[in-house]
Amino acid sequence: MTKDTDQTKSQREKLKRYFANRVTNQVRQVLEVWRLLQEGKWSEQLTQDLLKSVERLHKNAERFEETSHQDIAARLKDVIKAIANRGNKPSSEQLVQLNQDMQTLSKTALSQVDEDQNDLPLIQLKKPVYIALGDPEITDKLVSQMRFFGLQTETFTTAEDFLSSSNHRHPAVIVIDADFGGIKHNGIKLIQEIQEARETQIPVMFFAHEDNIHIRLEAARAGGVDFYYDTIDASQLIEKIETITQIVPNDPYRVLIVDDSKAQLHYTQKTLNNAGMITHAIHDPMEVFHALDSFDPELIISDMYMPGCNGMELARVIRQQEKYVSLPIIYISAEDDIDKQLIAMTQGGDDFLTKPIKPNHMVSTIKNRAERARALRSLMVRDSLTGLYNHTRTLRQLETEITRLEKSDSPLCFAMLDIDHFKKVNDTYGHPIGDRVIKSLALLLKQRVRKSDTVGRYGGEEFAIVLPDTNLENASRILNDLRERFADMVQVAGETEFQVTFSCGISCFQGGSAQNLSETADRALYDAKEQGRNCIATSTT
Repeated sequence: MTKDTDQTKSQREKLKRYFANRVTNQVRQVLEVWRLLQEGKWSEQLTQDLLKSVERLHKNAERFEETSHQDIAARLKDVIKAIANRGNKPSSEQLVQLNQDMQTLSKTALSQVDEDQNDLPLIQLKKPVYIALGDPEITDKLVSQMRFFGLQTETFTTAEDFLSSSNHRHPAVIVIDADFGGIKHNGIKLIQEIQEARETQIPVMFFAHEDNIHIRLEAARAGGVDFYYDTIDASQLIEKIETITQIVPNDPYRVLIVDDSKAQLHYTQKTLNNAGMITHAIHDPMEVFHALDSFDPELIISDMYMPGCNGMELARVIRQQEKYVSLPIIYISAEDDIDKQLIAMTQGGDDFLTKPIKPNHMVSTIKNRAERARALRSLMVRDSLTGLYNHTRTLRQLETEITRLEKSDSPLCFAMLDIDHFKKVNDTYGHPIGDRVIKSLALLLKQRVRKSDTVGRYGGEEFAIVLPDTNLENASRILNDLRERFADMVQVAGETEFQVTFSCGISCFQGGSAQNLSETADRALYDAKEQGRNCIATSTT
């Protein structure tokens, strides 16, 4: 191959990646308008905004030959135009279609890392983090560390600039010196001034050179959610920001509705769709097993009295399967006899909604039950230190993706990461600092992989990532970007700063079992260690 041909191919690849990023950015704009619609009522203006965003997505996808996005955008255009013709009042079926297509789009919004745009975060807060500290050195360190996690920051050195920006644009979080500007407790007073003009308080993290109950109490009264004395640990602060702002967003709740009444089913589905939930409805209770397998709900709403199978019988049959023992089931009925309701609750149900049901009552009940179920499930399948999937759940996700491959020819990669010389970190700085290093890598992984990927803590200082629809070349590029970013991160232990690296082994699925794929990735990881660490080795099964 000639040099000119190589250069031409390289230019085409760069153009292709550039076009893909253009489409991805347009997807994000569509999702942002969709988020606004879910938070409020449908209006002519928002409907038109959504239509315009989708039309731009369709145009870009068509131009850049992104066929999957082009197909989704075409469907969305038809649905949105139909909603506009209905007076901006979407039907239940239209909301279901929108929800499904928006979920598909959201999986593509976190695109694979583009090697020509490594400084662009894959996830970014809608609002910036405001930093108002008197020490420029601490400020620079915080800004540098936050950049790794896609956090947008704005820094301030004067009270005037800080107040002016706060009045024009509300930040996601404020990090401020209690004595900002060198004036005692001036930072607290500034925050009080800002908070008094707001119905909802902005989360604030205070930094101070004194530590006593009086200043902590003043800081808490001003909306302080955290307090740092004399020094700020960037990793700890970023973890707190992640918790407050949910940098890694939660998926909508998935609700299966079983009801033989079309009118009630339509009402339930529309109410929950309007609240931002994803629903799947069936009229025949005998189809519930197929729906459980294909839809994988987090909660079931079932009518109590249905021909052929009532709600209590259905619940007992569902509970016979171990994986659905903890799945919340809520009965819905016109039955107002408390004793009969209690009997129904003993037959596998978790709650009872009596018709007629107010929309806010239904939404509140479903959200509370689904949230608790998700929290309990999280305790069972997630690592307590990092919040990532545990070893067992990660392998199960890998098995799920391999099963999915039976219906497609999509590539699948599995990566295993191991922090280099981690024992030395623990021995030198102590186990709490070692845990902080593990959590910093976990947060970086959560931040910079796609929504469709699965990240797990495999054990100790070892992590694993399931990368569906990803070939070996792209997986290597993604993991190498992560490796470089993690190596650049500054870890802190008191007054000492240090840096840590990881090694990685990647295996591409060519047949066999999940265990075989995992073992091949493990061997590749061993090869990376043998090659001197802080590198990536690849293999195929």
